[in-house]
Amino acid sequence: MARPSTRWAALFTSVLLATGAMAADILTTSGFSDCGSDATIKVDKVDITYNNADKTVVFDVSGTSTREQNVTAHLSVSAYGNQIYERSFNPCDDATFVQQLCPLPVGNFAARGSQKIPEQFASMVPAIAFQVPDIAANAKLELEAADTKKKVACIQSTVTNGKTVNVAAVSYVAVGIAGVALLGSGVSAVGAALGGGTSGGAGTVSPSFSEVVGWFQGMAMNGMLSVQYPPIYESFTKNFAFSVGLVPWSGMLTSIDKFRESTGGNLTNDNAAYIANATAGQGGALHLKRAVGAAAAIVLRDIETSVNATDDAHGGTNFQKTVQGIEGYARRLSVPKSDIFITALLVVAIIIAAIVVVILLVKVILEAWAIWGTFPQSLKGFREHYWGSIARTITNLILLLYGIWVLYCIFQFSRADSSWAAKTLAGVTLALFTGVLAFFTWKIYSTVQKLKNAEGDVSGLYEDKALWTKYSLFYDAYRKNYWWLFIPVIFYMFAKGACIALGDGHGMQQSIAQLVIEACMLVLLLWSRPFERRSGNVLNIIIQTIRVLSVGCILIFVEEFGIAQTTKTVTGVVLIAVQSTLTGVLAILIAWNAINACITANPHRARRKEMEKRNRELDTLTPLDAHNSLLIRPGSEKSFYSASPMEIDKREGHGAQGQISNPYSQYNRQPDDIERHGVISEPYRDEPRRDLTPSEPGTYGHSRQATVPDLESRSYRGLPRTNPGYYRL
Repeated sequence: MARPSTRWAALFTSVLLATGAMAADILTTSGFSDCGSDATIKVDKVDITYNNADKTVVFDVSGTSTREQNVTAHLSVSAYGNQIYERSFNPCDDATFVQQLCPLPVGNFAARGSQKIPEQFASMVPAIAFQVPDIAANAKLELEAADTKKKVACIQSTVTNGKTVNVAAVSYVAVGIAGVALLGSGVSAVGAALGGGTSGGAGTVSPSFSEVVGWFQGMAMNGMLSVQYPPIYESFTKNFAFSVGLVPWSGMLTSIDKFRESTGGNLTNDNAAYIANATAGQGGALHLKRAVGAAAAIVLRDIETSVNATDDAHGGTNFQKTVQGIEGYARRLSVPKSDIFITALLVVAIIIAAIVVVILLVKVILEAWAIWGTFPQSLKGFREHYWGSIARTITNLILLLYGIWVLYCIFQFSRADSSWAAKTLAGVTLALFTGVLAFFTWKIYSTVQKLKNAEGDVSGLYEDKALWTKYSLFYDAYRKNYWWLFIPVIFYMFAKGACIALGDGHGMQQSIAQLVIEACMLVLLLWSRPFERRSGNVLNIIIQTIRVLSVGCILIFVEEFGIAQTTKTVTGVVLIAVQSTLTGVLAILIAWNAINACITANPHRARRKEMEKRNRELDTLTPLDAHNSLLIRPGSEKSFYSASPMEIDKREGHGAQGQISNPYSQYNRQPDDIERHGVISEPYRDEPRRDLTPSEPGTYGHSRQATVPDLESRSYRGLPRTNPGYYRL
């Protein structure tokens, strides 16, 4: 099995790291940011593209200036946090003459054109710059006043090669893995429905749908921490945004903006249109060599200029704002920070509506089938539990999304705009989700207490069909002694989401808190090993261990620690490799479980079914002794002497003087004795022997001959002649 696992992991990693093989060798700028310009100069647009195929640079720059002045340009290029190229030049010198900068004009200016790069300069660009995904070159251009040496403009721009690990195909593969897990584990409403609400314990198969989605959510939430991730890891975490309900649907985002505006929200620099023209960035990234600087100097020659032209100077503003944390993660998906919660709410609402529609559609089909055809017995249970299936599925969805929902609601309260409707929805839904989980927690706990008082253990949670149908989605994966583990899991999800939301903007505090939370969960799993199947324990401990190690690696990205950019980039690649490998392993295990589930029964369900079978067999058995058949209560394996709750209530109601005698323990012949002898006889010694009940006397009276029935009487119904103790011939 090791070789197929390695092949799958290598294939998955190759999909991630070789996504741009078919693209051309092109380097292009991606947005820009102002790094310290004064009020006299404003740059509106910077677009520069280098095509390695024909060694050509195409550029388009525009902006405005409030006064004419001579400037000196300073260009610097850094790689992995290290400066590798630096050059200063005067735009008015003959060797580096740039008409639109000599001098810098008053009003609007624009420069567009292309330049052929000589081979000696083009060869200095390393080939790896066109192959490594998410290679972000960072170049800074500063303009200083020639007379005062004061910095009047500063522009910083990233350069990418078009290759990235953020590829739609990766998200589709991840969705497919989750979908197969959904079908294989039976957690979905369809799976529960086909079992008639009795498919119990499907979650015990690892990896289950909840475990897979939880793993994807963990990687997405890692991308929300306020640390300086390398671009390659930023792009990687975007692939799993679907698991946290963030979908870059422009039409929906525009509608959300209108809704926010109508309910008191502030759309300034926080709307879908603005975010679409801005690119999130987090400072330094992966950069190019000094050839970028040499090429840039040549780019400034042979240009087409436009001074005081108003047609194109402001047409392509793509100003870049540097953001981190939750806002930065959402912005990389083109989702404004104040739209995050409502976007997730609409996605969840769509999912719930789809669940209801599908189940009701199945209901209509089954009802029609039952009327006009032969209805299969296997679907009878689902036909009787439509609404229970819907409620069970929605509750499972709430449990699955609770951690990320806490994060979004707290973020909406603390960092989003002042839309009263959005804040109200956040408060109501958070209270509803928490209330649902608290209600089921209380119901399960109270049920456990009743079971312990009545039976001494909690086996009824797993063996009672009604209880299993209602509550098993919370504990079906765990052993009987650890049914309660879902409670710390709920607290774990709450704490994780709350720490990320409350610590937004404080990367070190976020990372340390996350490390403590993940470590506590790992210790709990190692101590309890709660899962019913050994495979479940092994897999979940491995997943939790990787989570702890991942958060430990994220500490390297904390800005306060001052770790070198090279180390950060290497760490990001290692994280991608480890997490991609585990994702591939999960995919393999899901495929294996899909096959194994067809031949292996769930242990809890198997034990419950075996018990039900024994009860049915006992009900159909006829005792060898006809008299003993009277001692068995119909429909139960318990004897007559096993008091039912109703009998106990009757006895308590009659009191000590009103004990209802057992007609077989004290064979009541009082009427017969009074008629024959005028006295009340005591029990006979020749009655069948058995254990005495608490209300029986400890001794028997004198012996006498048994009463012989009148065989010729019409009331005689055929008393068995072979049973001793009733009569003797």
